[in-house]
Amino acid sequence: MNRISRLKKTVTSMCGIFAYVGTRNGIRLALDCLKKMEYRGYDSAGLAYIADGNLITHKAVGKLRNLEKMIDDQTAQCVIAHTRWATHGKVTTENAHPILDATQSVAVIHNGVIENFQQLRHELEREGITFRTETDTEVIANLIAILYKGDLLQAVQEMVPLIKGAWAIAVIHKNHPDECIVAKNSSPLVIGIGVGETFAASEPNALIHHTREVIYLSEGELARIKANSVELFDEARLPITKQTEQLKHSAEEMSKGDFAHYTLKEIYDQPQAVRNAMLSRFFEDYGTVAMDEISISAAALLAVKRVVIVACGTSLHAGLVAGYMLEEIARIPTSVEISSEFRYRNPIVEDGTLVLAISQSGETADTLAAVRELKAKGATIIAICNVQGSTLTRDADSTLFLRAGTEVGVCSTKAFTSQLTVLTLFTIMMARLRHMSKAEGQEFLSALKEIPEQIQQVLAIAPHIEKLADKYASANDFYFIGRRYMYPTCLEGALKLKEIAYINACGYAAGEMKHGPIALLNEKCPTFALCADTLTYDKVVSNVMESKARHSPVICLTFAGDTRLTKIADDIIEIPMTRDELAPITAAVACQLFAYYCAKKRGADIDQPRNLAKSVTVE
Repeated sequence: MNRISRLKKTVTSMCGIFAYVGTRNGIRLALDCLKKMEYRGYDSAGLAYIADGNLITHKAVGKLRNLEKMIDDQTAQCVIAHTRWATHGKVTTENAHPILDATQSVAVIHNGVIENFQQLRHELEREGITFRTETDTEVIANLIAILYKGDLLQAVQEMVPLIKGAWAIAVIHKNHPDECIVAKNSSPLVIGIGVGETFAASEPNALIHHTREVIYLSEGELARIKANSVELFDEARLPITKQTEQLKHSAEEMSKGDFAHYTLKEIYDQPQAVRNAMLSRFFEDYGTVAMDEISISAAALLAVKRVVIVACGTSLHAGLVAGYMLEEIARIPTSVEISSEFRYRNPIVEDGTLVLAISQSGETADTLAAVRELKAKGATIIAICNVQGSTLTRDADSTLFLRAGTEVGVCSTKAFTSQLTVLTLFTIMMARLRHMSKAEGQEFLSALKEIPEQIQQVLAIAPHIEKLADKYASANDFYFIGRRYMYPTCLEGALKLKEIAYINACGYAAGEMKHGPIALLNEKCPTFALCADTLTYDKVVSNVMESKARHSPVICLTFAGDTRLTKIADDIIEIPMTRDELAPITAAVACQLFAYYCAKKRGADIDQPRNLAKSVTVE
């Protein structure tokens, strides 16, 4: 161990962690709570517990039902359980978690990637350790076993500085049947406090049915959990105390009710989700917005010279819409950056730079890394987030919560439209601080107030959209085109079709079609043209004509009452007339329905699409 002790630390992943110490049957509890985290994405599952002084494990590839079949009437009061998303090692029973050390004394579940695991593994193999799996997690178990001298807490504390990366772990030892050690670094982990029982999980959704009192671990923190106690320690191994927090969302939010899929339920949640995002945040009589969650003075906001938006995936598309609005409406120079690229640049952060960091989960690894880089350079950070207690909300200077409720479907729906709503309100607030008149603010807010009802009108035409989906679902390629506010919207529409229907859908700024993509158009490649932008309407109609000339079937999404496109397009989807800046919200709902019904027609796994996870906590 002399060579290993000289190594320093590293780690990241999207797995689901659960731990329980108490008096109830922890095995059944573990299976129930893993189901609450299924939407995170996984390819295998397992659990471990202590019985008669030995570690017992059950592991299975595939869905949780395969693991459930292995469980008879076993009971245990100290259990760790896991849903794995393979990073290191193939999807096999052996590589499924929990992972044991070579002596079968330590069991570890792990969310993350150990970046220096090869180096650690070579060191351990030189020490005579035989590895049984291909996982990086096995180095953790073996390090703890080697360092163990009767105190499991101390062994884990000594192990932590040896690994590098972003990770969360839960550990049990056969000699300690009444305790579990949990620790985290840049990967989510929350502890739940019950009566005579304690839980830990990757996210609070897993705990909501059992407790509302939680403690969020911060970077480098570690805890020893027992049935009636929680001991917390910082990165320096010193004891610390933390205030418990109350979970605010309800268990009912995790139910899909009478809907066939969570994704469909969440599409239909959007009128209320948008109302929630607006609630108590504006004064229509004064034509202005007041967002009390922002702990930045009006003078400081007025002094903002530049806005930088960092985000990934769907959140990036919301950021692109916001970028247009902030420059056009608030007249603030704005750049929108892909977090995964931005984190590797050396950005110039001048005085007066305000950062909007957008992440539904608040745990997106690339966005967190970008935020930390920007914060280190002196930027002020406002988070746009949906999850209470998430890492992003703790790193940011202020947070604007979406209030969308739990989003279970992997493809984001109501979070996207809620993001657009919050970003619109933020834009109006910044514009009113500058040059926007009271009357202009009132007009904008009046249009925004109509959006929930207009979403309802789009939902009312779901049967029409389903018929179109049935017609086009057999296509393996799709183009989404749009200009101005419809450009990021078409990126989002294409992403939905990719995510859940597995159709190769590409979103393009319509003016770019002649610069290459048009070469691929033919009768088997439909074009979905988003024409709900009045300023660029004529230009997009020209692009539609170009698609038609290449025999591409065309669906046009346009404002209600548009008769010009009925003579050109093969099919029409009409959305209610609104301001160009707000049309992405209603247009996105139509695109979501189209993607949902295409996926349904193709028999895809809509709520848990292959290869995807809800919270992308890996780079």
